[in-house]
Amino acid sequence: MSMENAAWNSLWRMSGQEKGKAYAPTTPRRVLAFAGVYKKQLLVFVFFSVCAAVLTVITPVLAGRVVDAIVAGQDASVILKIAVMIGVVAIFSAVFALIVRWFSSRLGEGIIFDLRTSVFDHVQKMPVAFFTRTRTGALVSRLNNDVIGAQAAFAGTLSGLVSNVVALVLTAGVMFSTSWQVTLAALVLLPIFLFPARRFGRTLAHLRREAADHNAAMGTQMTERFSAPGATLIKLFGRPAEESRQFAMRAGRVRDIGVKMTMRQFFFVTMLTLVAALALALVYGLGGLYATRGELAAGDVVVLGMLLVQLYSPLTALANARVEITSALVSFDRVFEILDLDPLIKDAPDARILEPGPVGVKFKGVSFAYPSADKVSLASLEDVAVLDTRGGETVLHDIGFEIPAGTTVALVGSSGAGKSTIASLLSRLYDVDSGSVELAGTDIRELKLDSLRSTVSMVTQDGHLFHETIRANLNLANPEAEDAEIWQALERARLKETILALPDGLDTVVGERGYRLSGGERQRMTIARLLLAAPQVVILDEATAALDSSNEAAVQAALAEALASRTALVIAHRLSTIRSADQILVVEGGRIVERGTHTELLAAHGRYAELHETQFAQ
Repeated sequence: MSMENAAWNSLWRMSGQEKGKAYAPTTPRRVLAFAGVYKKQLLVFVFFSVCAAVLTVITPVLAGRVVDAIVAGQDASVILKIAVMIGVVAIFSAVFALIVRWFSSRLGEGIIFDLRTSVFDHVQKMPVAFFTRTRTGALVSRLNNDVIGAQAAFAGTLSGLVSNVVALVLTAGVMFSTSWQVTLAALVLLPIFLFPARRFGRTLAHLRREAADHNAAMGTQMTERFSAPGATLIKLFGRPAEESRQFAMRAGRVRDIGVKMTMRQFFFVTMLTLVAALALALVYGLGGLYATRGELAAGDVVVLGMLLVQLYSPLTALANARVEITSALVSFDRVFEILDLDPLIKDAPDARILEPGPVGVKFKGVSFAYPSADKVSLASLEDVAVLDTRGGETVLHDIGFEIPAGTTVALVGSSGAGKSTIASLLSRLYDVDSGSVELAGTDIRELKLDSLRSTVSMVTQDGHLFHETIRANLNLANPEAEDAEIWQALERARLKETILALPDGLDTVVGERGYRLSGGERQRMTIARLLLAAPQVVILDEATAALDSSNEAAVQAALAEALASRTALVIAHRLSTIRSADQILVVEGGRIVERGTHTELLAAHGRYAELHETQFAQ
């Protein structure tokens, strides 16, 4: 490695350092435990790293022996033998470098895979409250930036630490054994090499962080503004010019920082290369003087010069190893923060599957308050200093009702009365604070989540679809469904003709959140998804809210067919859609204030009659 390359490597390591952050005292131990599965690979990796470091010292020594042989006028065969040895060392160096790179890649990518899959799987277990509070970008950053930062501890820092320690010890040992006087003189210039490196490194780190902040802000702006809803909002309020101005301001600052960093880096590397060259001149000058006096062999001067190049790089790397390791541990700590969040909804140790047979629903004295922030989130994911530890306000009070198997119960009431919360408790998106929710006489907290999900299915009012094909969106409910079953579900949802008219049919990509389909088509897609799932218990949360009158009548007919012989909980704002329900519950302020059939509630002249009169007054 040349002096200039050593300077660039030193600069790269230093400029990438982040400001030191605290991490949990248990993090190093957890890292070692987490990497335990790679123990054998790590040992082999370290072994070949040491071998590669040893070979870097052998080559300069052999080169010095060549010079000594020439000066001494030895036989050409001796020189040839040494040259062959240099060639063999070079071959082994290349082989060891390939092996080290392969293990480095395997370890790094393996750690990335394990961390990402662990975090992804864990996040999927988190309650809905976690996602309602968390910034999606911050969560994705943990899966990308922090995981990659953690990888550096294995792929870069670990191998660098081992090889640099070995290279430093061997290089210094050989140099001191060759000429301690010349070695000490060369090391006098070491502070001139290290101190500017630290000062420039801190400056460049600050600039890198500022550029990263601006790039992150631009990324957030693009993510939000380039989505279908975001782009629509900007156009509706006539803000493209202002958005462009803000983006250009950030991009301009990144440009200016880039120019400043380039010039400072060039100046820094030039100065370090100059210092290294002066040290090399000192070695050759002082070493040459000793050689002319017969106190040092000519080959030893060459050895000292070549080893000096290799001495500065590991010294600089080791001087900054603590910061590099700390940075990696911070990345691990941020990943562990996610893994340490305890999912509120999980299988009980003795959870069981629901026995076959008719399934009725029963709410018994249910009260519920949404969990406080400290139970479901992290301050860093919400971009706040401290999470709110106060408990949520109770939104459901002593809710009790029963849905016999095969019957339909409807929930009506004002917005915010607690209807959707009741539905969320039945599907166990949240757990009750007191009381119980039962399926076929069994508390749903005693059931396996997989069994519950296959028994209870829900159609929400937003009709959310993924940016995938129609087939993929529908297969979410039934991965084994054949195309014939999918077409049948689409037909029953009154959507078959629409999909047939599309150029790619079932392979049509619906776009982000399904925005390539109309609101009514998206809602009917979710109904088709429900029909494919064929659950025993169905929850409809404003399932026909986005449909016009003609489509609503058609889908209501399809739903009536789909709900036949199934237990159903229907939330509706349009009272016309739930007249035929077996029982209607009126929810206000988190309490059931009325219950009965459509006819009975109208005759009672209560809240239901008031809602009905308001809707049908005209």
